Amino acid sequence: MPTSRSQRVCPVEAAGGLDTRFRKWVQNPQKILKPYIHENMTILDVGCGPGFFTLEIAKMLNGTGKVIAADLQQGMLDKVKVKISGTDLEQRIDLHRCEADSLNISQKVDFALAFYVVHEFPNQMTLFNELNFILNPGGKFLIVEPKFHVNKTGFNQMVSSLEKVGFKILEKPKVFFSRSVLVQK
Repeated sequence: MPTSRSQRVCPVEAAGGLDTRFRKWVQNPQKILKPYIHENMTILDVGCGPGFFTLEIAKMLNGTGKVIAADLQQGMLDKVKVKISGTDLEQRIDLHRCEADSLNISQKVDFALAFYVVHEFPNQMTLFNELNFILNPGGKFLIVEPKFHVNKTGFNQMVSSLEKVGFKILEKPKVFFSRSVLVQK
C-alpha cells in the first residue's frame, strides 16, 4: 500500500473513535439511511471500519437481505466479526477484505454506502467505475464525506467524476458536518 494512502486510512487502533454513543447521536445511521434501506436488499458498506453502519443496516433489513461489510484492513473486519459472532446478524453480514486499489467485489448490490471513506481512495474513478459495475440497474450510492477532510471544491470534483461515470445525481442529503450526495445508476 502506498505510504500516502496508509497515512490517510484510519488505523485499527483508532476504531473506537468511530463507534461511540456520541457519534450515534450526531450521525444516527437509522435517520441517515432510513429512506434508502428496504427489506430484501443487498447492501455494500464500503470502508465499513468497526461496523458502525454495517450492524444498523443489517437490523434495518429486518431479517432479510444481506450486507457486505468491505474494508481494506483485516483488523476492522475482525472487530465487526466479534460484534456479530453468535448473533442472528452473523448470517446476514458478509465480511470482505478489499485490495488497496480495488473493492474486488463482483456480486451485484442494490445500494452502496461510502461514509467518510472516498477521500481515502487513491483513485476515485476506479472506485466509481467498480460501483457502477456492481450496482443493479436503478441502484443507489450514498457518499458522505467530512468537511474537515474534503473541501467544497474537492467534493464538487468528486460529484463531477460520478457524473462522468454515468451516475445521476438524485439529491444532496443533509448530514451533520458533512458533504453528501446520493446518486443512482
